[in-house]
Amino acid sequence: MDVIEFAGKEDGVVTVDWVVLTGALVGLGVSVLATVSSGTSALSGEISQALDEIEVASPASPGVSKGGGLPYTPPGTVALPVLPPPPPSKSP
Repeated sequence: MDVIEFAGKEDGVVTVDWVVLTGALVGLGVSVLATVSSGTSALSGEISQALDEIEVASPASPGVSKGGGLPYTPPGTVALPVLPPPPPSKSP
């Protein structure tokens, strides 16, 4: 095989192109992952802190009724619904 025949073949050039393109895509993917993961970490921390600050009022906690028969829920708390018991089952 002489130099002119070797220079005329393109098999190696196509392989090098694919390797370069694949490397570029992997690098782009890693950079996007690093950018997105830092943003989601910060956001999840903020959400966790906001959820930790919420106080949930239990149905058994004493509350002052403010008209309509509903218990008063102080600001910053979440009232859980109290469901009535199911009706008794009728046996034939």
